[in-house]
Amino acid sequence: MGAIHVMVIAEAGVADHVSRAWAGGSGGAIVTANVDIVRAATRDPALAELVGRSELVVADGMPVVWAGRLAGAAIPERVTGASLVYSLSERAARDGRSVYLLGGDPGVPEAAAAALLERYPALRIAGAYSPPYGFDADPQARRDVTERVRAARPDLVLVGLGFPKQERIILDLRAQLPAAWFLGCGAGIPMAAGQFRRAPEFLQRSGGEWLHRLALEPRRLVRRYLLDDAPFAVRLLTGALRVRLLGR
Repeated sequence: MGAIHVMVIAEAGVADHVSRAWAGGSGGAIVTANVDIVRAATRDPALAELVGRSELVVADGMPVVWAGRLAGAAIPERVTGASLVYSLSERAARDGRSVYLLGGDPGVPEAAAAALLERYPALRIAGAYSPPYGFDADPQARRDVTERVRAARPDLVLVGLGFPKQERIILDLRAQLPAAWFLGCGAGIPMAAGQFRRAPEFLQRSGGEWLHRLALEPRRLVRRYLLDDAPFAVRLLTGALRVRLLGR
């Protein structure tokens, strides 16, 4: 069994941390730990180790926030990959840094880049690319993708390939771009492109955003959300309550 450590940090704190690191010439990676990622990491020590290589692991998913609070950790808020796409791009624009978008269907990362540039005119777009399906299983294709990003020399790379593929590609890229920051943002790139909308604010705050996502992509998400994640979320919360009651 693996374990991951979710940090007590707010979204603004993530942006501040990255900004300070840029100023100091150091890079890093951010994992947005939702229920699906926590479930996978607790079952597979190799995935837990992969998550643990990142400098920041934040609580993306209200069950993760609630479990942390039940266990005694004062997690201030949910920090999603989709929201960090904006807050980190805003900070990059303010700091004169460049952004690369990797992931999404053909044309989607370019559309997301255009949307971010419209929102933050000072933002520098280093590049945008939709890698071919299955590229990660082909060593040459994988090298081609990482070389494309390396050649652009971005300061921030938004990687929307899904867990754990995005974290594995980030690990490859970090060796080539040690001063850059990397965000595994899942569906954050198509959301920024307007391919589909996030749930209303009240659903996000109440932990019901998964219902919105399920309604948008039922065929892809029904098994993950209903058969895998929901029972695990119950066990996660029960375990956190047990920790609280036993004082451990």
